[in-house]
Order: sequence, then C-alpha cells, then structure tokens
Amino acid sequence: MNYSAKVDRIYTDGACSGNPGPGGWGTVAYYVNGAVHEMGGGDAQTTNNRMEMQAAIAALKFLQDFDQQDPIALYTDSEYVKNGITKWIKGWKQKGWKTSTGKPVLNQDLWEILDELNSKQVEWRYVRGHTGDIGNERCDTIARAFSLGKTPTLKTFTDQVQEPEVIMTDASLPAPVDLSDLPREGRVESLRHLVETLQMADEIASKAYLITSSELADLIDVNASAVTSRGDNWVWRNWVVSRVRREGNQILWQLERVD
Repeated sequence: MNYSAKVDRIYTDGACSGNPGPGGWGTVAYYVNGAVHEMGGGDAQTTNNRMEMQAAIAALKFLQDFDQQDPIALYTDSEYVKNGITKWIKGWKQKGWKTSTGKPVLNQDLWEILDELNSKQVEWRYVRGHTGDIGNERCDTIARAFSLGKTPTLKTFTDQVQEPEVIMTDASLPAPVDLSDLPREGRVESLRHLVETLQMADEIASKAYLITSSELADLIDVNASAVTSRGDNWVWRNWVVSRVRREGNQILWQLERVD
C-alpha cells in the first residue's frame, strides 16, 4: 500500500437491521490523486450507533499508517458520533463516563477507542445522509450489504477513479422562535412549556418508550416531514433520536439522553 499518497477525506457510515440486530459499517478514503480505498465489516448483533462508531474507528486506524501533516476531513452522517467526539466526550470523562443524569454513557468501550485514536489532524464534519453525496452513499451501500450478511466487492487503490462531488446540505431543524418581543408573562409561559416538553422527552428516553413520527413531530414542534427527512439518527437538544423499526405504515423512534 502506498502510504506516501495523501488522503484528502474519509467518509464513514453504519447500518443495522432491527436496531439492535445484524449490522454493518462502511468506510471510504479518497486520496488527493483520485485513488480510493474502501473498508467494511459487520456484526451479528449490534446497534446502528455502534456501527457508526466502528466505521469511524476504522477510519482513524487507517490514518495511523500515514505520515501526513495536512488536515483530513472525516465525514459522518451521525450527529451522535460527531457531537460525541467533538463536544460531549470531555464532559463524560470528567464525570467518570456518566451522563448529566448520572447514568453510564452507552457504548463507552467504543468511545474510549475513538478518543484514543482521535487527533487534531482530523476535521470532523457532518453530512446529511441519503441526499446524493457520493461518498456517503457508497459507505451506506457497503454498510447495508454487511448488515445483510453479504460481502460487497471493495475497491482498493486505483488511479482511475473519478473524484466524487461533495454535496453539503443544511440538516438543521427550524430555528427556535425569537421570544424577545413577547411580554414577560408570555416569555415565562413559553419557558414553562419548554421545560414540560424537555421533562417529557427525558421520561420517554429513560423508559425507552417508542414513539411515532407524528408524535415525535408534536414533541419537538416541527412538521412530520422534518422528522423523516433527517435520516435514521440525529440529535435534538440533549437527545439522540434513532429510527428503530417500522410497524405497518408507522415509523417508530427512540430517544437516548447523551449529554
């Protein structure tokens, strides 16, 4: 393997059938000269978040073999992974791997590996999934194949690969409403409603309740289409929102407190 070649960017993705259930991960490294190197694997019983993390771990291990000083962009469609490694992990470690509610941090074993492998050279970036980004789509294809027990053909170094066009999209939910123009009584009432909403979300998460897309949309005060368009895993305030399964014509979601 030509370790003298420079890596430009790496994409990672995970998939899981059932969540928990059979899962897979995919990682694709793109070189400055257009060469590509693909990696992937699977697990018979896992979760989507763990597969997202395994893909990122594979990317960081891959980079250890390169003597490269230039920054490398690492794209993930998991806000759980990006926020966890760039924001939340410092607080988790300070609290002895506990969340703000005192509960053990889920997937601590993989977070510790990611933390050890991470470096300032890596620029963690979020890319919205299933929006046509070639790198993300290829990782998704690899991950889903492994989750189904298949072994896809993975590309190794080639000099005849067209560089993908990166399509970045805005994955944010509608911005909070500016309440500064309301009278004080109105602002207090809005805050009271917000606290009740957050308490409700905490109860849903702590008791592992599954809620439908429309119920989730009502909880976070957005249109139902804004829920389903965000992908299988995303972050809302202090929670990771994960798609669990479909029952009939309903998609069921689960909240996980992570801060």
